[in-house]
Amino acid sequence: MSTICGANCGECGFKDKCRGCAQTCGRPFGGACVAAEYIKAGGREEYAGFKQKLLAEINELLCANGIPRAEALYELAGFYVNLAYPLPSGEEVKLLDDKKIYLGAQIESAGAGDFCFGVIADTTFILVCSYGANGSEPELLLYKKR
Repeated sequence: MSTICGANCGECGFKDKCRGCAQTCGRPFGGACVAAEYIKAGGREEYAGFKQKLLAEINELLCANGIPRAEALYELAGFYVNLAYPLPSGEEVKLLDDKKIYLGAQIESAGAGDFCFGVIADTTFILVCSYGANGSEPELLLYKKR
């Protein structure tokens, strides 16, 4: 399978569900991919610059909220990171599009067992959450429009 961003599809656990980004014009699961959109518009260098600036913005937010820094951002399928967050009413809500590809990172919390922080972003928002093992007990900590 050929890619727009240069990802190694052979290592991906979702390759059986993916239709290939080059073959789908950057929409391997049916929704937009932040990497493909940037690369098609301005090339890989512009995408690398966007990721670097976004990571700096994310780390500024994390630091201001006492959360450890993210070391890097990775392309992540929406269906993999779209957790259902509980609302005060007891209702649960998913905020992402399962078909899109976002940028994100998992940050393990030192000394808290299986507890992690997650960061998901694209060109329009940054979402920070916490969760337990396998995405259990998710809590939305921050949602910022960009």
